[in-house]
Amino acid sequence: MNISALLEVEKGVTALIGGGGKTTLMYTLAEELRRRGTVLVTTSTHIQRPEQYPTLLTADAAAVAAALATHGVVCVAGETAEGKLCAPALSFELLAALADFVLVEADGSKRLPLKAHAPHEPVIPPNACRTVYVVGADGFGHPIRQVCHRPERYAALCGAAEDDIVTPALEAAVLHAEGYDTGWVYINKVETPSDWANAEALAALLPGKAVAGSLWERRYRIL
Repeated sequence: MNISALLEVEKGVTALIGGGGKTTLMYTLAEELRRRGTVLVTTSTHIQRPEQYPTLLTADAAAVAAALATHGVVCVAGETAEGKLCAPALSFELLAALADFVLVEADGSKRLPLKAHAPHEPVIPPNACRTVYVVGADGFGHPIRQVCHRPERYAALCGAAEDDIVTPALEAAVLHAEGYDTGWVYINKVETPSDWANAEALAALLPGKAVAGSLWERRYRIL
């Protein structure tokens, strides 16, 4: 089954937050969802410019509508002085009126599989109808300081030291402390029997819904 179906992504704004894998998940969802309608990918923080989709750095709603009609999937964003993409000038409410599906990378993790959030994070659009928290299974079994963005915050939230090894129980404690354990969680990079054991252990500790799998292998299932 497609991951968009497993995550029950519907029309409107979907925000992707958490650890590493958000960008790949966003583009995987875009390819699946384009069969059901027009798709707009964007960010409320920062991302690199996608190579596979046209990128519009514009506040012209008519230009966005025309690009969607032509290409099916487009990226709409602003641009920083360093050349990275940032939040678009158009509101997320207007973007949702222009495209059937709006996928927003709403968090950063410095390419690390796990993270804890600073007070100003994540930047979830107010009109998001679905938020998916991404957990990288490749973070399990390694010290917090090596695999977690904001390791000091992560350690404090789960009552551990930064040199402690990340376990599903510690990750569940962080998700609970931040209030994300009751929503949708996608556990990524689950490819080996050990990965699956860790993913299943984490899912068992979460009251919300969890999907696990590998975006690289395109294999997923609900836990």
